[in-house]
Amino acid sequence: MKLAHKLMVKPGGRVRLRDYDPDATPGIDDKDQGKQALARNVEKLAHLQYRLYAENRRSVLIIFQAMDAGGKDGVIRHVMSGLNPQGCRVIAFKAPNTEELARDFLWRIHHVVPRRGQIGIFNRSHYEDVLAVRVKKLAPKSVWSRRFDHINDFERLLADNGTRILKFFLHISRDEQLARLRKRLEDPRKHWKFDPADLEDRKRWDDYAAAYEEAIRRCCTSDAPWYVIPANHKWYRNAAVSQILVETLGEMRMKFPKPAFDVSKIVLE
Repeated sequence: MKLAHKLMVKPGGRVRLRDYDPDATPGIDDKDQGKQALARNVEKLAHLQYRLYAENRRSVLIIFQAMDAGGKDGVIRHVMSGLNPQGCRVIAFKAPNTEELARDFLWRIHHVVPRRGQIGIFNRSHYEDVLAVRVKKLAPKSVWSRRFDHINDFERLLADNGTRILKFFLHISRDEQLARLRKRLEDPRKHWKFDPADLEDRKRWDDYAAAYEEAIRRCCTSDAPWYVIPANHKWYRNAAVSQILVETLGEMRMKFPKPAFDVSKIVLE
């Protein structure tokens, strides 16, 4: 069975994060095997991206969500290391600014979705509007609860127009989060990554877990599936995400376009 099938959330099914072991490593036996798989997949992704760019008919949108310190930056840095920067774009979504708040919550998202031939990578995403907005009570339930349907409609629109969507929840344990936050405080080179506000969010761990469960359950579709990636082990996280990307892009069977001229008649002197 492909790893994508093992880690994909079944559309319409119940989602309870406690049923997913963040220490698990399904499909990959150990760290050495994981590192070898990552190296192979990074090379394969480069070739697949080249075909996507040349075909110029479809695009790929990759979304990463996680608790604080879940590894979004790390997985992007390692898995996407072989991609041609001309054909991909990473967007890190922060709190919306004044201009964005003056529009609907999807405006800033739609504005940066990948064009044909491109790979778009979202570090956080439109899901913050049913996660942080919900947990921090930035909008009433009557507002954020309607956004699940808006998100599904939006992602269906993208899929209908040739965008392949993959959504990854990097699943770490509360103890692992604590260990990673502690390392940020102990290493002066990582102080810039530490935000005291993360400690307040940590107190809301159960609230965030409940918000993620509902978001994943209600917005996991055949057009835009969710994958829950056990992410306590960084080597597994990287290998698993890279493997799912290789499997999915390979299934797209992208083809090089035929030339608009007769190649046999071209003479180089």
